Amino acid sequence: MYICVAKFLKTNTLARKKKQLPLLKEVTITDVAAEGKAIARVNDMVVFVPFVAPGDIIDIQLTRKKNSYAEGKATHFYSYSEQRAEPFCEHFGVCGGCKWQQLPYEEQLKYKHKQVIDNLTRIGKVEIKETFPILGSERTRFYRNKLEYTFSNKKWLTEEQIKSGETFDCMSGVGFHIPGMFDKVLDIKKCWLQDDITNRIRLSIKDFCLSHEGYPFFDLRNQEGFMRTLIVRTTSTGELMVIVVFYYEDKERREALLQFIAGKFPEITSLLYIINEKRNDTITDQEVHVFKGKDHMIEEMEDLKFKIGPKSFYQTNSEQAYNLYKVARDFAGLTGDELVYDLYTGTGTIANFIARRTRKVIGIEYVPEAIEDAKVNASLNGIKNTLFFAGDMKDILNIQFINEHGRPDVIITDPPRAGMHDDVIHAILFAAPKRIVYVSCNPATQARDLNLMDAAYVVRKVQPVDMFPHTHHVENVVLLEKRSL
Repeated sequence: MYICVAKFLKTNTLARKKKQLPLLKEVTITDVAAEGKAIARVNDMVVFVPFVAPGDIIDIQLTRKKNSYAEGKATHFYSYSEQRAEPFCEHFGVCGGCKWQQLPYEEQLKYKHKQVIDNLTRIGKVEIKETFPILGSERTRFYRNKLEYTFSNKKWLTEEQIKSGETFDCMSGVGFHIPGMFDKVLDIKKCWLQDDITNRIRLSIKDFCLSHEGYPFFDLRNQEGFMRTLIVRTTSTGELMVIVVFYYEDKERREALLQFIAGKFPEITSLLYIINEKRNDTITDQEVHVFKGKDHMIEEMEDLKFKIGPKSFYQTNSEQAYNLYKVARDFAGLTGDELVYDLYTGTGTIANFIARRTRKVIGIEYVPEAIEDAKVNASLNGIKNTLFFAGDMKDILNIQFINEHGRPDVIITDPPRAGMHDDVIHAILFAAPKRIVYVSCNPATQARDLNLMDAAYVVRKVQPVDMFPHTHHVENVVLLEKRSL
């Protein structure tokens, strides 16, 4: 019998009680919006609705209404679109991930490709010389190499659970945060994003904690409890890293749990733990302890090896990351004699991936620990023509830096979702490379940046790449070439 000290709280229902807005009857969904929601048009108002497909005819209960648009949810289906797939996850519609399961994968790719082109032409207002079809992911399930789960003593209750009248003696769960609810976690039974061993590990740990005294799940609001988070990382070479984060040290209970995990899952190559007494879950500033195995994993790409530690950044879809980097390398048009700047280099994956086809690569990244990983990976592969710098991009990449290290022949830039700072764009324009390869996880900010460079550079090639099936997210690689004077 589970030992669980928790109360059934009615905060779920109280949080959802709002002023009732109109119910729209028999509305046809017509399109898909940039952020993954679908679109309906009622009179002159645009209505955004999640978890539906173009062609569905539904009733929409409005949940938010503004002057020019509204948001709502489907409450009844009159007919289903022919462009519809059966969602495969039992948590679909509640979990914040994989929101496009209702769309066949080919339709997802179509809308992602359209999103990229619309952003570049409408926001960026740039002329595109050549566009390639979006590069889809061969694996659409179990494609991630990293997931993080949260332990919570206030699991989220679905509307069906609340309406059932069931009494919940145990409110502890392990899963993902509900969007917009920082202290509520959806208890996940099976996640389709990472190799199924992750599900077995998570459920086994949950069962152990609930059936033994002294393993309370964390209360995010009151900052109390023992079990905080669980991080699982995998590699294409079969290595497996498990990181258990506790709120405080309790050596006897910590070791009992970790020994249980090690015994039940001998395939774990790195079993690590962290004691995090902070108010947030970030581990970048926390000490990592090894309980069993190595303190890192090794990923492989072509003939290169990459060391991945518990804090290291690595693209979460390994197979598609390889395809993405091949596109970037191809767009760069390297002959072996180029000086390349790799901006926002992270752990130097792209820099090391292209180094053997260049004269020299200079990588710049904000996070010092990532730069240290980049240097380690260069050394691991015997790469000696890379140079890495840590610091804020807009502060490092300036006229003085470019004059000191040389004007690059090629710049590869892979900024965060917010895109590039104006100062960085000005520095790039000063550097005046022959080619710029712009890798982006946000086509909207990419389009804005391209517009700022349009007077000096022409968009020669565009290659969308799908890194995250069943979500609206899309990567895009653009090749810019210097305009002739």
